[in-house]
Amino acid sequence: MHFSAVEAVIRGALGTVFPAAQVEVRVGGRIALSGAYGWLDPEAQQRPTRPDTLFDLASVTKLFVVTAFMTLVEEGAVGLDQPVRTVLPAFDGLRRVLPYEDPLKPGSEVAIAPAGALQVDAGRVTFRNLLVHNAGLPAWRPLFRQPDAEAARALAVGTHFAYATGSHVVYSDIGLILLGMAVERLTGLSLDQAVAQRVTRPLGLAHTQYLPMASSPLPAEGARNVAPTELCAWRRRRLVGEVHDENAAALGGVAGHAGLFSTASDLAAFGQMYLEGGRPLLRPATVAEMTRLQAEEGSTRRGLGFALWSPDPEASGNPFSQRAFGHTGFTGTALWVDPERELVVASLTNRVYYGRDASGILAFRVALHRAVVAAVDG
Repeated sequence: MHFSAVEAVIRGALGTVFPAAQVEVRVGGRIALSGAYGWLDPEAQQRPTRPDTLFDLASVTKLFVVTAFMTLVEEGAVGLDQPVRTVLPAFDGLRRVLPYEDPLKPGSEVAIAPAGALQVDAGRVTFRNLLVHNAGLPAWRPLFRQPDAEAARALAVGTHFAYATGSHVVYSDIGLILLGMAVERLTGLSLDQAVAQRVTRPLGLAHTQYLPMASSPLPAEGARNVAPTELCAWRRRRLVGEVHDENAAALGGVAGHAGLFSTASDLAAFGQMYLEGGRPLLRPATVAEMTRLQAEEGSTRRGLGFALWSPDPEASGNPFSQRAFGHTGFTGTALWVDPERELVVASLTNRVYYGRDASGILAFRVALHRAVVAAVDG
């Protein structure tokens, strides 16, 4: 296998799509490519990206939280088809269906179903609904505009709905925020402690953590090895070592939908665990349930927590086999697992350094994955 074309895709995107990247490819359980590219100070072209540089995982965080939750399912502490209200009692009662705020177009709204007449019973929403993103919840709400973390959590739990449960598949940060809160309630631990205890520590993922600066004895020095992200309009500074997602920041940097930092090597090891049937965290039957088709709408196909292969040729998972599963993150991160090829691809970038236009990273992921598949298939 020759990966020169893969590295050409990565280097071709440096300086335009993202300033820094890490990519690890595993085939048949062996590392076929592991590289760090670009600069952490791109203006001066100083401080080259290292294999241990931390990247903000953004929504790839969700996979770690889902994994922690599924360990609780296996233990019998909670059921997939159990109502969320049994763990989070405030998530109950009839709720109105309304448009929600568009996170990418301030001042605009997204309407999925007609507003006003329809009401949804929050008490009937199950954990499976949260995991397959068909609960009826809005994709996003501006939690960061609340006065404190407690009020932000209350808005998530008390949110209106966007459509009737089960009638659409709408990827929702709110649903995974609720899942993270449920993990805390079920374990009696903070979410970062629960993820460490149940996922990252057993897998030996020493670089995967929430709040990376809090664990550094010299935070300013620690930040020097974290890929910088956006010049944040809300916080009025370039973000280095603090979560990019505003809602996760409002929740204290630890949330079910975002907040983890990691390396491509750690992320690939996490993906390898799923490729090998869940050992040592989960049973093969659990992984099979998580990665089978649970809900779909149009070209969107969902498992439990995972995105599945899509027929859309511009989808990041499309170059892989139809058994593939994975997830992407807004900051420019992705993990995909292709069981047919015994393939794991972890790609971390800080594409939001250049802003929020997603066209570059979307095209990059497809090009990267096509090049990887071509190299593996030879």
